[in-house]
Amino acid sequence: MGSLSCIQLLHHHNPVLFSKSSGSTGLKSGIQRIKYLTNLSHPTVTNFTSSSFLKISCSATLSVTSEVEKRSFEADEANLLVKELQGVFNSGKTRSYEWRISQLQSIEKMLEEKEKDITQALHEDLAKPYLEAFISEISTTKGSCKHALQELKEWMEPEKVKTSITTYPSTAEIVSEPLGVVLVISTWNFPFLLSLDPVIGAICAGNAVVLKPSEIAPATSSLLVKLFREYLDNSAIRVVEGAVPETTALLEQKWDKILYTGSARVGRIVMAAAAKHLTPVILELGGKCPAVVDSNIDLQVTARRIVTGKWALNSGQACIAVDYIITTKSFAPMLIEALKNGLKECFGENLMESKDMSRIVSKSQFARLVKLLDEDKVSDKIVVGGQRDENKLRIAPTILLDVPQDTEIMKEEIFGPLLPIITVEKLEESYDIIKSKPKPLVAYLFTNNDQLKQDYVQNISSGGMCINDTVIHLTVPGLPFGGVEESGMGSYHGKFSFDGFSHKKSVMYRSFDGDASVRYPPYTPQKQRLLKALISGNLLRIIQALIGWSNDDVE
Repeated sequence: MGSLSCIQLLHHHNPVLFSKSSGSTGLKSGIQRIKYLTNLSHPTVTNFTSSSFLKISCSATLSVTSEVEKRSFEADEANLLVKELQGVFNSGKTRSYEWRISQLQSIEKMLEEKEKDITQALHEDLAKPYLEAFISEISTTKGSCKHALQELKEWMEPEKVKTSITTYPSTAEIVSEPLGVVLVISTWNFPFLLSLDPVIGAICAGNAVVLKPSEIAPATSSLLVKLFREYLDNSAIRVVEGAVPETTALLEQKWDKILYTGSARVGRIVMAAAAKHLTPVILELGGKCPAVVDSNIDLQVTARRIVTGKWALNSGQACIAVDYIITTKSFAPMLIEALKNGLKECFGENLMESKDMSRIVSKSQFARLVKLLDEDKVSDKIVVGGQRDENKLRIAPTILLDVPQDTEIMKEEIFGPLLPIITVEKLEESYDIIKSKPKPLVAYLFTNNDQLKQDYVQNISSGGMCINDTVIHLTVPGLPFGGVEESGMGSYHGKFSFDGFSHKKSVMYRSFDGDASVRYPPYTPQKQRLLKALISGNLLRIIQALIGWSNDDVE
């Protein structure tokens, strides 16, 4: 699409992105924002109407002509969709334990019966190896579903809270109630997991849900439409496919919560749109996740775990992937050699032909990564790899040594198979390097030094942290997953998903007994003394006030 045509089209769908008065959002110009967004566009659009799914196929350029000829999902349809779901939610249908369980059981059944279809779609979108797709997407989603099925009844139980003497006799509790109609906008790198996992949380909490899958993973997006129609209650759970116009139309609506997974740049747009309606958001973004590597480690195990947490993780296209390593100058050569051996062990001698590694998702992402690699002060820092094949959208696992901090590869999240190693004289110097960048989603550390572990946890702020391994902390359902500052806000996984899509309502119950005149005017000196004693919570003072022995001054 030509830049002028793109801007005109998107101005029609969302003029606020181009408004001069929108500077308070802290975003760059509308042109810059849309340039980024249109790089993520895909030609297949599925339009969800109130009564049916309508598939629309556009040309690869997403030209204005194709948009005019083929009707897109617009704001009025999005508004109708939200109103329909609000009606379903207001009927109370989604609130019952039975409905929630039935939907979770249907998801579990879907995962069992459609495993082959899911892995095929993931291979078509990302060339994900079967085992990687099964473990990182199907099995992980299955685990979330099973955990929710086991724990949901307990999660839904009101939480008892102690009351104070000033409200005696009384009881109190926190009631978890669903928020209403929520929007989940997922991303392309784990298109199945990152669509289903938040939806599971929203269902657990009793909400009606709209899922907007990523158009960059079209096979998975199309499959999600089919599976949701076949397995789930479409009166309360819907899917909207599409690209920028469809997402814009959805963001113009008033939701009860939005969960977005993706880049910080688009996260700002989502948050700005949500702010117009005071809609709360969960933003799962990313950032440059560091791995600090000490020398007193099991080098072979460390190398394998870094290889797994970088290249075996969707070829580095993951927000939790190791983005760069910091180690000492003296230890770097040994670490590089261990990583080379780890790569050969996992992917064979010819890394470009390995069937155990995903490809780059698109030509635009491939071009972005090549640009990072070919920058003047970067290209001569390659010590391993560097090969690329645009036709196959493959870039070999690449290690770079001591890339300058002012290069783009050290400024932006890499999101690909490139791994810089930065060397320092002492590991403690790594703190300043990490702190000079936005707070990461995850920070990794490899060491047997207990003091270093303690210092790292205390000194480095990140969404999460994993010591002596990578990625695997996400498999613990009792740990929240979420970022901090530019790496995101809010969290989910396990009960945190339930809580994230619930309102915690405080409720106190009192009887008509125990009604004391002391709380009502007129406030005599005796009442004042007793009230002050009651507020203090000191039993002796209360007794003294009751029998008239209090020495409290009163006005």
